[in-house]
Amino acid sequence: MDIQPPLIISSFDLERIEQLLASSAYRNLPGVDALQNELGRATVVAPEDIPPGVITMNSAVRFVDEVSNTEYGMTLAYPSPSNAPDAVSILAPVGSALLGLSVGQSISWQGPGGRPLQLRILDVTYQPEANGEFHL
Repeated sequence: MDIQPPLIISSFDLERIEQLLASSAYRNLPGVDALQNELGRATVVAPEDIPPGVITMNSAVRFVDEVSNTEYGMTLAYPSPSNAPDAVSILAPVGSALLGLSVGQSISWQGPGGRPLQLRILDVTYQPEANGEFHL
């Protein structure tokens, strides 16, 4: 893959995602290794220190897949059957790719079925930390 952009993740998000990945229900899913690699290369900061414009868990984001030239609006979420229709799970390839990116950054990623993705972040329309919500 191409050189990947720097990532920023909150310590709270990291802890919750690591707990999720340690559970028997999720630890053997495809793509978990890629997500763990992303977590390992990220800069981890306190939730209060997350800059605006960084995609954290429960953030709403607009991005474009430059391979298909398609724009999307999604909310990065933990896996749950009660998620909103526009939610993307952190365990989905697109969810793993989005975590920790900032507005303007791009990332090359492998999508479902090995399809290449080139995601560019257009906007973070909602970020819990920017709204004083540090433990969602």
